[in-house]
Amino acid sequence: MESIKEKRDGQTLTVTLKGEIDHHNAVKMRSGIDKLLEEGRPSTLILDLSSIEFMDSSGLGLIMGRYKKMNELGGELIVYNPSDSILKIFRLAGMGRFIKIQTK
Repeated sequence: MESIKEKRDGQTLTVTLKGEIDHHNAVKMRSGIDKLLEEGRPSTLILDLSSIEFMDSSGLGLIMGRYKKMNELGGELIVYNPSDSILKIFRLAGMGRFIKIQTK
């Protein structure tokens, strides 16, 4: 089961994603995250990927879209604790050049 869980700490919104990010559920995750962004307008969005088991190109699109949205809000996006395989996808896509990626 794919899900998102939110935690707010001041102007920081942490969204923990769980399950898989693929074509079928990326749309639901995206709309859930966007709703949280519109409601809270945080200065920092942390996407916690530590519970993501699989991610395809839809996941890259999800993250790039949230990066763009946070730029529009004048904030920053941090991708937190992706697995080694997801980190490899990020590196191949060159995402580390503009998205802050933190590992444990």
